[in-house]
Amino acid sequence: MPMDLSFGAAIVVGLLGSSHCIGMCGGIVAALNMGVTDPVRKTPVSLLVYHLGYNAGRILSYVLVGLLAGSLGAGLVNLGLSPLVGRLFAAAFMIALGLYLANWWRGLVLLEKLGARLWRHIQPLGQKLFPICNPSQAFLLGLLWGWLPCGLVYTMVAWSLTTDSALAGARLMLGFGIGTLPALLIAGNAFNYFRNLAKSPLLRTTAGIMVIAFGLYSGLTGLSGLQHRHHAEPTPATLQEPGEASTRMPAILRRVS
Repeated sequence: MPMDLSFGAAIVVGLLGSSHCIGMCGGIVAALNMGVTDPVRKTPVSLLVYHLGYNAGRILSYVLVGLLAGSLGAGLVNLGLSPLVGRLFAAAFMIALGLYLANWWRGLVLLEKLGARLWRHIQPLGQKLFPICNPSQAFLLGLLWGWLPCGLVYTMVAWSLTTDSALAGARLMLGFGIGTLPALLIAGNAFNYFRNLAKSPLLRTTAGIMVIAFGLYSGLTGLSGLQHRHHAEPTPATLQEPGEASTRMPAILRRVS
């Protein structure tokens, strides 16, 4: 998939997954509001600055993971792994994410449980940053928040593994982070309302179906591209030099005569 298209698609996946983000992280955002203890700073404009700090740190952590995943993916390709295998792997994760968002299959919960083991070591570091007295602390807390176990994030990391470079993986995760930003900024000021909206079966099912469709499209286009390349491979006859056939023909005719 072209890089510009991948970046835009990552933004769309982030937007579609926002219902999951609000349901999972909205409570954290509300807790962060409570962590700003100075009443002077609890104006809507001031809180927005803090939430921008949280989310800037969170998105930066995604970008760093994308750098690592993209580097690993490029290394696997250099070792001989077919890019098609990586693309089908990412498509499978995307379909699993759609099923997860629609509440039709909860397989990604297993990955979240594995990630929770790492989170147990990171969470105490975040607790040391409370109370939050300035945007710099909010940014640092966001860096830690980005490691919260999340099937949506893990799906995007799997996608980053299929990119051809560290920068491509980082760009993909940046697009995803941008896509999740509007919902989490809104949730910071209207959590209770948007938490109920995020639980809407219609919203989650619609988002799940769209993500499944994208995963199917990605996988099928990868397979069709492989088939096209297979048919386009040159045969030994087409590899002959332009004048080779013409120079051989008289010799054949001479043998016949």
